[in-house]
Amino acid sequence: MTSTARKLWTDHKLLLAGFLLALAVMLFFAVRSVMFWVYWADPAHREQPIAGWMTPRYVAHSWSIPPEVLRDALAVPSDAKGLSIDALAKGRGVSTEEIIGQIEAAIADQRANDPVRQP
Repeated sequence: MTSTARKLWTDHKLLLAGFLLALAVMLFFAVRSVMFWVYWADPAHREQPIAGWMTPRYVAHSWSIPPEVLRDALAVPSDAKGLSIDALAKGRGVSTEEIIGQIEAAIADQRANDPVRQP
């Protein structure tokens, strides 16, 4: 340990510990953001066929539509994070294919009414 670091630790333990904690949190979120960007930049993750393991939010990212569109179309409460399509179907007593059909209809409707996508 250098003399400057030793002096900082001796004189300002709480301040240095807080700084190191803030630095660790910042690095965690920086790495997480880069991993998120790399994952969604891969064309293989865009417009994936909708499957039961996916969450509505995942489908929204994959199909480039606002997550609120699917949340509203499926009447999913905003506090139901991480709920898969299979779990949603099971909770409603319907088939996964029925939920997937609702999602596909919502995507088609969003794209038909999206002025950015209009030719």
